[in-house]
Amino acid sequence: MVKEALFGKTLSELQELVVELGFPKFTAKQIADWLYKKEVSSIEEMTNLSKKAREILAEKYVFGLVNSTKVQESVDGTKKYLFPTGNGKFIETAMIPDKDRKTVCVSSQVGCKMGCLFCMTGKQGFQGQLTAGEIVNQIRNIPEWEEVSNIVYMGMGEPFDNLDEVLKSTEIMTADWGFAMSPRRITVSSIGIVPGLVRFLNESEAHLAISMHTPFHEERQKLMPVEIAYPLDDVLEEIRNWDFGRQRRVSFEYIVFHGLNDTPAHVKEMARLLDGIKCRINLIRFHPIPDTPLKGTDEATLEQFKAGLEAKGITTTIRASRGQDIYAACGLLSTKALVKE
Repeated sequence: MVKEALFGKTLSELQELVVELGFPKFTAKQIADWLYKKEVSSIEEMTNLSKKAREILAEKYVFGLVNSTKVQESVDGTKKYLFPTGNGKFIETAMIPDKDRKTVCVSSQVGCKMGCLFCMTGKQGFQGQLTAGEIVNQIRNIPEWEEVSNIVYMGMGEPFDNLDEVLKSTEIMTADWGFAMSPRRITVSSIGIVPGLVRFLNESEAHLAISMHTPFHEERQKLMPVEIAYPLDDVLEEIRNWDFGRQRRVSFEYIVFHGLNDTPAHVKEMARLLDGIKCRINLIRFHPIPDTPLKGTDEATLEQFKAGLEAKGITTTIRASRGQDIYAACGLLSTKALVKE
């Protein structure tokens, strides 16, 4: 029998667990402290629990931390970690240092079912959901974890297609009984699944990033099949009706492809669509992947595109390319590991 992991359980889940095992209610908070606030990795190390309690816990549960099986380090300091999953597959996690920040890019699924034309993860197909524990493990079980300043859900998978576990993971990251990180240091990126978007906005205080990649409906359908079920117009309507306040941010991710979505017409349509939405555009250089006709735009066009958006009053940044020498495009490292398997 495979034992269930304690790591990844919320305080309310731990409270149910201790009642079921006949422990005092305060034991749940003690276990949470060991899981999320202390440098331990086994039930035996939970020394403020009685020996008998630890034995009972160990009969049914494991602590639940999982080590990475491979790490690649770029010349720019970016690291990419490969983690095994419970279903025998692999996910990848990136740690990106930048001055006084260390950002960790986590995966939320094994593979992805969304089939975006530009995404290597999508070419793997969908291979399973990650648990909250497997998501948080990507932060807790890297050497830099105590120095992590920001978390982005921009790795493998679509977060809103695994929203229950994603929300549990952000709860663990931000709760006082968990890692106590500010939700303003977490950004969750989605291609725009509207029911998940509405729920996320209501149940989380983390920042939101939406993958746009083109403002035109038919063009976006070809790049992102989700446009058929959840058109960008519907996504923007929900965002426009939401009060983000002064602290919470919404941004739009835009991979710039040569001759496809880098024209003045795209700038004009983006400005029209985003009118009235306080946001930021993140322009992203395309990292080539196998078996796709897409190519990244040249630097001069990228700068012109940025200037065009800024002239329309839209705050725009060009995201720095990192880890070019270590399978930078999301999904390449895990795909290589799957092929070896």
